[in-house]
Amino acid sequence: MTTPLTPVELAFALLREGRMGDAENLMTRELQAAADRHGHGSPEWASAQCDLGNVLLNADQLDRAVECFRRAVSVPPRDHESHKDQLTYRLNLGLALRMAGRFDEAETELRQGVQERLAFYGREHAGYAFGLEPLADLLRQRGDLAGARQVVEEAVANLWRNGHERVASALALRAAIVHAAGTREPLFVGLHQLPDEVVEQVGQVVIQLLDRSDPASKPLLTALVTALRERLGVDHQATLNALSVLANLGRDLGDQAGRIEAIGRVLASYDRQGRQEEALMAALGLAMGQDEAGDTEAGLRTYAAADARAERIGRPELRSQVLRNWGLALKEAGQVGPAEQRLVEAVNQARRGADHDTVGRAGVALGLFLQHEGRLSEARSVLEEGLAVMDPVHPDAIVGRSHLGAVLDGRTCGCGDMPGTIADAFREFVMTRLPADLLDRLDVAIVDGDFKIEVGLRREPAEAELERLNDVFQTALAEFRRRISEPHYAG
Repeated sequence: MTTPLTPVELAFALLREGRMGDAENLMTRELQAAADRHGHGSPEWASAQCDLGNVLLNADQLDRAVECFRRAVSVPPRDHESHKDQLTYRLNLGLALRMAGRFDEAETELRQGVQERLAFYGREHAGYAFGLEPLADLLRQRGDLAGARQVVEEAVANLWRNGHERVASALALRAAIVHAAGTREPLFVGLHQLPDEVVEQVGQVVIQLLDRSDPASKPLLTALVTALRERLGVDHQATLNALSVLANLGRDLGDQAGRIEAIGRVLASYDRQGRQEEALMAALGLAMGQDEAGDTEAGLRTYAAADARAERIGRPELRSQVLRNWGLALKEAGQVGPAEQRLVEAVNQARRGADHDTVGRAGVALGLFLQHEGRLSEARSVLEEGLAVMDPVHPDAIVGRSHLGAVLDGRTCGCGDMPGTIADAFREFVMTRLPADLLDRLDVAIVDGDFKIEVGLRREPAEAELERLNDVFQTALAEFRRRISEPHYAG
């Protein structure tokens, strides 16, 4: 029998689907239920504050998460278990402050947490080391590499003695600190003594620690790939994951040759293993990399080979994705006729599948192509069909709606009023999450790269409604600020 998800597990599932507002609503209801059943300031209330804080933290609402954790920490412990919980709340508070860039406050909380853990657990217990590791990471971020090294070495030694699997994250942090210090010491030590799954975790944490905008991240990641290849093997998934990140880092840093080389190694491995769908995705990445490196002909050849792969696999959603990307590349290369053929077939393949977003994305791509070719009636029909089946806040749906506006205005190029389209989606997001009789008007505009909002109320809101209003706006801002900065189709 399947165990039902807890509320916080369900909230994180909603977050993974991009449904931040729904996730927050769920945990807000759980917090109110804890207050009703156990009282404001109870251990159960503190636990619910922590759960809500974790959801907000993962929805990029850092300041609100900080306040949830601060409220949780403020509840005095009543017994051994609630004391342990409070240590966790303070750790979360320090982490949230660090993520919000409030480093002085974060260091204060993390150092206090270390002292409280020392008093509660003792120096030899792994629970003490759990507080050392985030302090070391904060000191690394602040540039105090000597202090960070001292703290992380104590954490590694503690966790190693205790045989605790969390030694993986401490070893990864140690590698990042040693690398930042510029010494010639080995970055990854003791991997041959660790189980495979712990070595995999070392790789995962190093990847999480990378600064994708810093060229110094490349030698750290390259050293990780070498260490994983030597310890786990060239075809191990952890090695391939690190290579994929190395390829993405090459894109971010403008190292197209390094990007293509890394993707090629991943593709060769998947082919060796007979993993057809993964190889297809790698081939698409290779085609994109070749195209962006200026080798258009190589990119188009790779797209053609990827289409043959997709045809052998036989899944229409995958074939649609390949044809869509191939068609867009052909359009950029000035091959209008072949581009249209691929984009039309992408829509046809998508219709054969069961994924609505695939249908929508293929329709938007073809609709934009037809718009730019001056075939506005056809473009309107295709865009309307695609948009009808997509999540209205999907980035491609926003692009499609904006271009549809230009089509309705009789324009063959340009994407219409993209800021206005995003503002409309913002307004819809907010209005559907508030009582229908609360707002008289909601004016939303994008000014100087951010949202300008004016609200008119129909009536005086209750205190709970006012708090809800603020929370919904914070969620909407977190969701849609990303939309402003996301790349869009060329219009």
